[in-house]
Amino acid sequence: MHVKNYPVKSFVCSCLSLLCITQVLAQPAPEPALYQQTSEVNDIMVQYNADYRNLSRFYVIENSPEGRQRLLSTVNEYINKLGKLDFDKLNTGTKADYILFNRDLHEEQYQLEKEAKEYDSVKQWFPFADSIYAYEKLRRRGAVPDAEKLAAGLNDWGKQIQSLRQQLAQQSSIPFYLGERAAGTIDGLRDALKSIYKFYYGYDPMFTWWIPQPYKITDSLLNVYVKDIKAKEKSLLPPKKDSSGIKGNPIGLDGLMRGLKYEMIDYTPDELIDIAHKEYEWCMKEMLKASNEMGFGNNWKAALEKVKQTYVPPGQQPAAMFKLYNESVDFIKQHNLITIPPLAEETWRMSMMSPEDQRVNPFFLGGEELIISYPTNEMSEEDKMMSMRGNNPHFSRATVHHELIAGHRLEFYMMSRYKPYRRQFNTSFWIEGWSLYWEMLLWDLGFPQSPEDRVGMLFWRMHRCARIIFSINYHTGKWSPQECIDFLVDSVGHERANAEGEVRRSFEGGYDPLYQIGYMIGGLQIMQLKRELVDTKKMSFKDFHDAFIHQNTMPIEMERAILENLPLTKDYKANWKFYK
Repeated sequence: MHVKNYPVKSFVCSCLSLLCITQVLAQPAPEPALYQQTSEVNDIMVQYNADYRNLSRFYVIENSPEGRQRLLSTVNEYINKLGKLDFDKLNTGTKADYILFNRDLHEEQYQLEKEAKEYDSVKQWFPFADSIYAYEKLRRRGAVPDAEKLAAGLNDWGKQIQSLRQQLAQQSSIPFYLGERAAGTIDGLRDALKSIYKFYYGYDPMFTWWIPQPYKITDSLLNVYVKDIKAKEKSLLPPKKDSSGIKGNPIGLDGLMRGLKYEMIDYTPDELIDIAHKEYEWCMKEMLKASNEMGFGNNWKAALEKVKQTYVPPGQQPAAMFKLYNESVDFIKQHNLITIPPLAEETWRMSMMSPEDQRVNPFFLGGEELIISYPTNEMSEEDKMMSMRGNNPHFSRATVHHELIAGHRLEFYMMSRYKPYRRQFNTSFWIEGWSLYWEMLLWDLGFPQSPEDRVGMLFWRMHRCARIIFSINYHTGKWSPQECIDFLVDSVGHERANAEGEVRRSFEGGYDPLYQIGYMIGGLQIMQLKRELVDTKKMSFKDFHDAFIHQNTMPIEMERAILENLPLTKDYKANWKFYK
C-alpha cells in the first residue's frame, strides 16, 4: 500500500478502528437476560448457602440455643446484604430471584424464632440441658474433662429425669408441636452426650474409668423420657378415629393459608376445593362420553372396571412401559413441542419397586429412574391383583410421559443445567405442575387413541382433583384418613389397597401438606400461562416450553413475570387469578 503522503498516526488509528469494529462484529451477541445463567442475587445466595451449611455442620445438636442464635444472626446478616442491592436496576429475572430469596430468608428467620419460642415453652422438662450443652461445647475443641465431676452430673441428671417422668405422668396432654420440640431437644441432648462419650472413651483413662456406667443409665432414661413425651402429644386438629392405622398431623386452616402465601397462590383453601370440584365435573362429563362409547352407558365404573382388566401378565410390565414411553416421545417430537437433548433420552433407566415401598407408592415413580410398581412373588394374591389392575396400560398412558419425557426426567435433567441456583426455590407447584400440565396438553392434542385410553387418562386427572379435596379436608380436621380412602375408592375408582397407599403416602410419607395440591393447581397455572403466550401467538409451543423449563423451579407466578417481563416490586405479593 502506498502511504508516502498519508499521516502515519491517522493510518494507524484507522487500522485500529477497523480492527476493533471487526472484533465487535465477530463477537456473539450478548445473551438475553431471560437465558442468563446467573444474577446479582445468585452471588449472595452462593455465599449464604456456603455459610449456612458450614454452620449447620458445626452446630449439629438439635434445638441447641447456641446453634439457633448463630444461624439466626447469619440469616439477619444476609437479609441486610440483600437489602443493599439496587432493586430497581435489576432485570425482571433477577428481581424474581431477589423476591424469592428474600422470602426464603424471612421464612428461615420465622422458623428459627418460632423454634426459640417453643424451646422456651418446654425447657422446664430438661433443666439439665445447659450443663450438657456446656460439656459438648468444650469437647469440640478437645478440652480435658473433669471426669469425676461429669460422672456426678450424669447421676444427678438421671435422678432429675426420674422425677420429671413422674411429673409428666400427671399431664393430660401436650400440644403436638410442643411435644415434637421437646422430643427433638432430648434427642439432641442424647446426641451431645454420645459425641462426648465417643470422643473420650478409650482415649482418656480417667473418663474411661468414671463415665461408662452413669452415661449408659442416663442415656437409657432419656430414651424412655422421649417416648413418654411423645405419648402425651395431642394434634392441633386430631383426626377422627378410624380403622386405617394411618397417622398424621393436620396443620389446620392457618397452616394451609401460610403455606399458600409462601407458594404464591392467591386462593383460599375453600376456593381451591371449588376449583377441584369444577375440574372433576369436567372429567366426569368426559368419562361419561367414553363410557357410552365403550357400550356401558353412564355406568362409568363398569367402563373403568373393563379398563382395569387390560393389565399385562407378570414379567411383561417393563416392556409395556417402554412401549408407552416410545409412543409419547414420538408424539412430542412429531408435534415439535420441546427440545429433547439426546443424553436425556439415553440415560434414564428402570428398576422395580419393592413390596414394602408399594404400600406407600402403589404406582410407578419417575425421574432419571423409572421405578415400576408391579406384583412380586412375596405379595398376597389380593395385593397382586390390585397392583396389576391399578397399573394397567391405559392408566399408565397418562403417566409415562409425566414421569419421564417431557415430565420429571426432562425436568430434572434441565434443572441441573440451567440456573441450578434456583433449585433452592423448589416447589411442587412447579415440579409436579409441569408434569401434570403435559398430561393435560397431550390430552388436548389428541394423544389418547381410544375411549379406553381416555378413561385411563381421566382416571388420573380425577385423582389429581381428589387429592386437593381430601388433602384440604384432612388438614382442616374435617375428614379422617379412612374417609379420604373411601373418597378415592368411590369418586375416582381406586383399588382399595392403592387408595390406602396414596393416603398413607400423603400423610405419613414426609411430604409437605401442600404437595398433593401442587399437581393440579400447578398444572392449571402453566396451562393458563400457555394460553397467554402460545394461544396468542407470542411464542411457539417449543419456544414456550424451552423458555419455561430453562428458568428452573420457582412459584409459577414468578415464572410468568419473567416470561412476560411484568413489573415487580420489592414487597411483591401474589395476585394472579389464573383459573379461568
